[in-house]
Amino acid sequence: MLSACTAGPSIRPVIAVKGEENQPVDQSALAGPQPVPPLGEYKASSLPWTQCNEQMKDRFGDTAPQGDLKYECARMTTVLDPPGRPGRGTLGLALTRVGTGKSALVVVTDPGGEPGTLKAARLAASLPKELLTTYTIIGVDRRGTGRSDGMSCVPNATRAQLVEYDPAEPEQSNLVVAAGEASQECVLDLEGRLTAFDSWRAAADLERLREMLGTERLNAIGVGEGSRVITTYAQRYPARIGRTILDGAPDPALDQVGVLESRAIAAEATFDAFARDCKTRGCALANPREDVAALLTQLRTNRVRGEYVDLTPGSALNAIVEGLSDRGRWPALADAVVKARGGDAAGLFAFLDPVVNDLDENPPRFDAGLIIGCNDTATRIPPDRVKALTADWATKHAMFGALFARQLLHCNPFVPPKAEKVDPLKSAPPVVVLSTANDATTPAPGTEHAAQRLPGAALVAWQGSGHGALGTSGCATTAARDYLIDAKVPSNGTVCPP
Repeated sequence: MLSACTAGPSIRPVIAVKGEENQPVDQSALAGPQPVPPLGEYKASSLPWTQCNEQMKDRFGDTAPQGDLKYECARMTTVLDPPGRPGRGTLGLALTRVGTGKSALVVVTDPGGEPGTLKAARLAASLPKELLTTYTIIGVDRRGTGRSDGMSCVPNATRAQLVEYDPAEPEQSNLVVAAGEASQECVLDLEGRLTAFDSWRAAADLERLREMLGTERLNAIGVGEGSRVITTYAQRYPARIGRTILDGAPDPALDQVGVLESRAIAAEATFDAFARDCKTRGCALANPREDVAALLTQLRTNRVRGEYVDLTPGSALNAIVEGLSDRGRWPALADAVVKARGGDAAGLFAFLDPVVNDLDENPPRFDAGLIIGCNDTATRIPPDRVKALTADWATKHAMFGALFARQLLHCNPFVPPKAEKVDPLKSAPPVVVLSTANDATTPAPGTEHAAQRLPGAALVAWQGSGHGALGTSGCATTAARDYLIDAKVPSNGTVCPP
């Protein structure tokens, strides 16, 4: 089994990467297949943990997971490290822990998704109980997100413009102006700190956390774009990789054009799965695609006013993409579309609220998703080409193509980041990579490609829908459990039923 899931001897020359204290590490010491790392104990008192059940309940609002889990919270100080002033400044990170295990398991998530502290708590409620006696699950609000020292720099009106913009509009000058306003205000608000919010520095935060926890290796779960942080960590600190699960991973070979078109393709496929589920359940949407198209037409003449954002064709599509990412909320999504056609937009606003509102002690997710996303890519596309791509994608990907194409304008006003030099991994312990067949956030083909590039990766492909298989697919969750607890690596290419 291990031979099927780990890399064979490499014929590439020995390469050096940066290790502890940023000193070179000769990867020849790590060459060849590696075993699953042993579990070590973490220092439970290494950070000032305090009980925070009520705080977490407030942050969850009406969506708190069931059960009687106890939460503790802490803050950790790390180095801000802006590119123009390396090693300067400090930043506070919010942490949550749950479970009684002696080993630590760190959770990192998408910058524009649910913060890591909340996602870790949800996972804890859905994972096998023995995981919580083997591990203490530690959620991290990565820099710029959740309750970490973050950002809420895009003005409310500008954020609304970016989310509301109708991708079918032939003229995009207003969107270009709004993107420029967002960039200008964030540069002014964050000053020299803006370029310090990226996956490269988030990986260094994890190394700081590992040191604080007193463990020799970092056991981690990367969810979606959080997997980029974990793989960057593995490249920067190859001797510190512990038991690792990537639940959806971005394609490392695609530029932003490829990423967004792949997301458009995946959104179309996920919507088709949603429509089939709707038909099976006998939901109120008679013909989901036609019903959504009718709603968009209706909103082009009669937008529904909201407190922070109006329901327009653009915001409705954004709400639907948010809904498609959570398989458990598909019935609510269907009901929300039906009610919106009748003028009641509360259901779709509920999907948009975490994205655009400062809600339940959580800042708008849009801002962190924008800043970190733009700092993680050097792609900047001229407006004329975006216009051409919009027309092309609207033809090829009817419902979501134009929506994702217009997002190429969001990063244009931001200065492209300077690429950090990092060598690919030559060897690594087995890493379990979970893909989801219909995932509009980290599409399955990209996750599979990411797995192919990781030495020792074992891919488990769930044929289901939504963003993330862990805690949702029983088969994928069992594979993760056996690996995390018993060091049993699943066969590479394992397929889990929907």
